[in-house]
Amino acid sequence: MDLWQDCRYALRTMRRAGAFTTVAILSLALGIGANTAIFSLVNALMLRLLPVREPRQLVELLRQFPGDPPLNAFSTQEYEFFGANNHVFSAMVAAGPQEFSVRREGSDTERLQGARVTGNFFPELGLAPAAGRLIEPRDTATVAVVSWDFWKSRYQLDRRILGLRLVIDNVPLTIAGVAPRGFTGLQPGIRQEIWLPLAGSRQGGLNLVARLRPGASIRQARAEMTVLYRRSIDAGINDGGFVRAMTVSVEPAGAGLSYLRQKFGRPFLLVMAVVALLLLIACTNIASLLLARGTARQREMALRVSLGAGRLRLARQVLTESLLLAGAGSLLGILLANIGTRVLVGIVNSGRQRFDLDAAPDATVLLFTAAIAILTGLLFGLAPALQAFTDLRRAAETRPRRLLREALVAAQIALSVVLLSSAMLFIRHLAGGYAALGFQRDGVLLVTLDPSHSGYQRRQLAGPYRDLLDRLSAIPGVLSATLCGASPLSGAGASRDATVEGYQPKAGELRYVAENWVAPRYFETLGQPLLAGRDFTFEDENKPRVAIVNRTFARQYFGDGSALGKHVLLDGDDKPYEIVGVVADARYLEMREASGRVIYFNAFQEGRLFSQFALRAAIPPASLAPEVRSAVRAVLANVPVQRIATLAGQVDASIVPERLIVTLSGLFGFLGAVLAGVGIYGLLAYTVARRVNEIGIRMALGATHRDIARMVLAGALRMACAGLGAAVPLTLWSRRFAAALVSGLTESTLASVAAGAAAMLALALLAAYLPARRASRVDPMEALRYE
Repeated sequence: MDLWQDCRYALRTMRRAGAFTTVAILSLALGIGANTAIFSLVNALMLRLLPVREPRQLVELLRQFPGDPPLNAFSTQEYEFFGANNHVFSAMVAAGPQEFSVRREGSDTERLQGARVTGNFFPELGLAPAAGRLIEPRDTATVAVVSWDFWKSRYQLDRRILGLRLVIDNVPLTIAGVAPRGFTGLQPGIRQEIWLPLAGSRQGGLNLVARLRPGASIRQARAEMTVLYRRSIDAGINDGGFVRAMTVSVEPAGAGLSYLRQKFGRPFLLVMAVVALLLLIACTNIASLLLARGTARQREMALRVSLGAGRLRLARQVLTESLLLAGAGSLLGILLANIGTRVLVGIVNSGRQRFDLDAAPDATVLLFTAAIAILTGLLFGLAPALQAFTDLRRAAETRPRRLLREALVAAQIALSVVLLSSAMLFIRHLAGGYAALGFQRDGVLLVTLDPSHSGYQRRQLAGPYRDLLDRLSAIPGVLSATLCGASPLSGAGASRDATVEGYQPKAGELRYVAENWVAPRYFETLGQPLLAGRDFTFEDENKPRVAIVNRTFARQYFGDGSALGKHVLLDGDDKPYEIVGVVADARYLEMREASGRVIYFNAFQEGRLFSQFALRAAIPPASLAPEVRSAVRAVLANVPVQRIATLAGQVDASIVPERLIVTLSGLFGFLGAVLAGVGIYGLLAYTVARRVNEIGIRMALGATHRDIARMVLAGALRMACAGLGAAVPLTLWSRRFAAALVSGLTESTLASVAAGAAAMLALALLAAYLPARRASRVDPMEALRYE
């Protein structure tokens, strides 16, 4: 009964203080909503278990080359060897993910994600069919299993799907069954809809997942797999310096394979820390405002005590109000989180690969939000509750209370400076990555053709492609045009071992170099500087083989000497290439990768004519799309344009985690600064209202309007300086924390701290302007009558 009365009284109090209640709920909604949105994605990526039998027993096998991210990619021979010789797994399954071309009767061909799986895949995962049966060990490559979503969207859950035929990669297969609802494969975010039997094919790139034996630990599994991996190499299953340099590990897979966790796990953890700071700023903001209101309500509290209310009851009343504010903020925060989650999924899907993330709130997310609401309510309500509990003797302002409120505002400023400085640090980090690309990302249009069904053989395209390059170069606004095999940061790449004239490799030294086939004017079009020698020409076609290498290649193999005129022989070739040019290093796989050895070949001389064209434009490149399509139709009427994109967009698509960090840290840094500014304004406005009588006395004794304004601004400056003093060590510590999560974070913290401090100081003075202006306009005669 007392609790119900406390709630009713708190609601009436919140209604009377409408402005304060609105600010408090909005502040909490921003903090709780941001935390809930980020946690929803963390839950979808890292915490949500696979819908299989005993998922916590599942582990995945990973191997890693030093300096590269770990990969779950093995051969069929390795799967068979590991499965037959281990003593720590009760079972091991393999799945080879790939994209299939699927044609249904009466429908067009569509591209669907799927996998070829071993016969024990579904039984060992403990999955039961929604219809028909699943793939079994006896199955050959004549049957297929489809997902429940495929069954519903294409066949409306009609059980007559069983026995129907699909043409998958031009091979007719029979649908044997439907996978259970909710199962879409082992990789969160990548929704598979078709599964075929692996059927003994010698396939590479298999994902290996195993189930630990009862009593076996991951540590034991790691130790045994390290030994087995070496044995597999010695047995000739895998060989070569590259493979021998790799290590194998075993990691938990109850929440699915680790690919997306590797890609986005650290950025999301960093953003979780950022939004936790944002919520802490909101809590300190509301706590300082509640303390100010508590001082104004001291007479009310004292009267209630005199009427028989216990001080514990008063503290409970204040906490009830705080918890109601937190509850209202969390409800609005959930609505904001739904919007924020969709925005975050959109950012994640702006990369080279689209992910189907199910980030809808589940029981885990709702429990997290409820816990955050209770915690925040207790956090910002504790100080006002203690104030109501401990001191009801005087309604006047006391120095400890004032210092506590100012300390809370200073804490907001310190935390806001940390957020702003971190945002600026990440922005500078991203800008540094752009500057180190080695090519000019702006002003380039990429055009990809699909000649696979045109009837042309690759070598027959040489003449039409030269004509197309001439037409593209003649388009108004185009400065140059070329073609290439791999464009920068496209995720594509090829490599072979190389033997370089005059260079003796050390024992165990890796000899592989990255390869790319490009046309003349490629380096001019991409803005990749030519450091020595010459570019390719069309006249190279009937002459001895030539190649161009990058700076890293030239330095490693020739030191300070010239690479021009030297020869390189690639494994599998019978004739060497003469080096005719050296170009600057450029990033091709990842923005933060170390520059590797790259060799470029003349695509027209080699007859390796890939179908990706690049145009350098003096106008916005996207505006050239209609003219480009017309040029392609004029030269190659039966070759469709598969994709048109800008190089800048392709670069941005390759750095989604970095852009995610920059975007969210900047947004939350701004929101944190705004909340701190609201806190400064609220405290100073309250202080001015409480000190009207004092201001009148000061003015009666000769203080000018400027003196009064200066007094209020000095209070704001004092809180700002205290906050800035605390911000410096906090920012330095957060820099070390961020460096542990963001690879290659080398930018200096000092400039970011200075910029964040300057921005926060300006905002503090701006927030103090209105209270200072109001104080300077107080009428002394009315102020002396003020109580």
